[in-house]
Amino acid sequence: MSHTNDNQIQPLTGTALFFGALCLAMANFLAILDTTIANVSVANIAGALGTSTSQGTYVITSYAVAEAISVPLTGWLSSRFGSIRVFVVCFLMFGVFSLLCGMATSMSMLVMFRVFLGFSGGPLMPLSQTLMIRIFPKNKAHAAIGIWSMTTLVAPIMGPILGGILCDQYSWPYVFTVKTPFAIIAGIACWQLLKRFETKTIKAKIDKVGLALLVVWVACLQIMLDEGKDHDWFASNRILILGIVALIGFIAFIIWEMTERNPVVDLKVFRHRGYSACMITLSLAFGAFFAIQVVTPLWLQVYMGYTATIAGYSTATMGILAVFLAPAVANLASKIDPRPLVFLGVLWLGSWTFIRGFANLDMTFAQISWPMFFQGIGMPLFFVPLTALALGSVSDAEMDSAAGLMNFIRSLAGAFATSIVNTSWENESRYVHAELSGLTDKAGVATHMMQQSGMSMGQIRSSIDWLVQKQSVMVATNQLFFMIAAIFIGAAFLIWLAPKPRIGVDTSSAH
Repeated sequence: MSHTNDNQIQPLTGTALFFGALCLAMANFLAILDTTIANVSVANIAGALGTSTSQGTYVITSYAVAEAISVPLTGWLSSRFGSIRVFVVCFLMFGVFSLLCGMATSMSMLVMFRVFLGFSGGPLMPLSQTLMIRIFPKNKAHAAIGIWSMTTLVAPIMGPILGGILCDQYSWPYVFTVKTPFAIIAGIACWQLLKRFETKTIKAKIDKVGLALLVVWVACLQIMLDEGKDHDWFASNRILILGIVALIGFIAFIIWEMTERNPVVDLKVFRHRGYSACMITLSLAFGAFFAIQVVTPLWLQVYMGYTATIAGYSTATMGILAVFLAPAVANLASKIDPRPLVFLGVLWLGSWTFIRGFANLDMTFAQISWPMFFQGIGMPLFFVPLTALALGSVSDAEMDSAAGLMNFIRSLAGAFATSIVNTSWENESRYVHAELSGLTDKAGVATHMMQQSGMSMGQIRSSIDWLVQKQSVMVATNQLFFMIAAIFIGAAFLIWLAPKPRIGVDTSSAH
C-alpha cells in the first residue's frame, strides 16, 4: 500500500480525535464482543428456534470462523478499495447483519446471518488498530495502542454479562439487535471524521487459491473440534475425514502462500524472530485466557447454581483493573524493553490460575470473584506490550500484514481453545466421577442414615450421584486450572526467544 500522501495529513486533535478514537474503539469492541455475547444465551436461542443445544453452538463458531477467514483479506481489500472505505462499509454491514440475526426465524437462517456478520466483523479488528495509530499524533501512539488493547481485552469479558442480562431480562434477539444503532451511527461518524485519511488504491490481484485453501482448512478444523466429542473423535469416519482434509489443506496452504507473489496471508513476516516469538506466546497465552473465560461461567451456572447474569458479573471482575491499567502499561512499554512486562503479565495470569485451582463447592461469590479481580492485572501487562513488540519487530511496509495475521491468530486461538477446553473438561469429569463412585460410602453409613430419614433407595442413589457429580466436576475444574496455569507459565518463558527490540518500540512508525 502506498502511504506517500500520509505524511502531509495532520493527525486529529481535540474533540475530533476523541470521537475518532471512540468510533474506532467501538468497532473493535463490537466485533470482539460478538465472539462471546451469545455464549450464555445458546440454550435460549436453541430452545426458541427448536434445535438442540449442540447445534446452538454453531451460533458461536460460525461467527468465529467467518471472522478469522476475513481478517487476512483486510490487506487486499484496503489496497484495492482504500482502508477507510472498507472500514466504514464493513461497520455499516455489521450493523445491518446484527439486525438480521435478531430477526432470524430458524437456526439455519441465524447461522447464515452470523457467517455474514463474521465476514463484516473480521476487517474491523486490524483496521481499527492501524487507523487508531494513524489518527493519533506520533507522540501519543502509545495511547492509541493502549485504547485499542483495552477494548480487545474488555470485550470478551463484557460479552457474557450483556448476553446474560439481555437474555434474562428481555429475549434472545436483543443479544444481536442491541448492536445495530451503535454500529450504524459510529460508521457514519467514522466516514465524516476519517475521510481525509483514505489510502491510495491499487488494482491488486487476489490470491484465489490461497483464500480457498484457507477457508477449507480453517472450516474443517473448527467443525472437527466442535463435533468431535459428540461423534467420539477419530472413531467416527466423518471426524477422521475432516481431520485429514484440514491437515492436507493446511500443508498445501503453507506451501502455496510461501511461493505466491501476492499471498492472501503474508507468512514471510514470520522470518522476524521477534514476531514469531510473540505469535507463539500470543496463541498459547490468549488460548489459555479464553479457556478460563469459557469454563468459569459454565461451572458457575451448572454446578454452583448461578444465573447467567451473576455468572457474568463474577467473570467480569477480571476486566476491572485491566481497563485502568492498559493506557499506563502502553506508555511504559514505549519507554522500556517490553519483554519483561510480557513475561511478568503471563506469569501473573499463570500463578493466579494456579491459586484458583484450589477451589471448592462451598466458596462464596466473593471468594470466587476476588482472585479473578487480581488476576486481571496480568491482562494488560501481557497483551499491550506484546502487541507493541510484535508490530515493532516487522518492517513498516509489513505492518498491515502483521496486524492482520496477529488478529487472525488470536481469533483462531480463542475458537480452538473453546472446543478443546470443553472436551477435556467433560472427559476429566467423567474419569474422576468413575474413580470417586468406587470410593463413595463403601461402608454404607450415609445410605443407612438416609434410609432412616425416610428416603427411597432411588432417591438415595440419585442424591449421592449428584453429590459425586458435583465433586467430580470440581476436581476436574481444578485439574484443568492447573493445566492451564502450566500453559501460561510455559508461554511466559517463550517471550525471551524474541530479541531485545531496537529501542523502546516506537509504534508510531506504523504508518
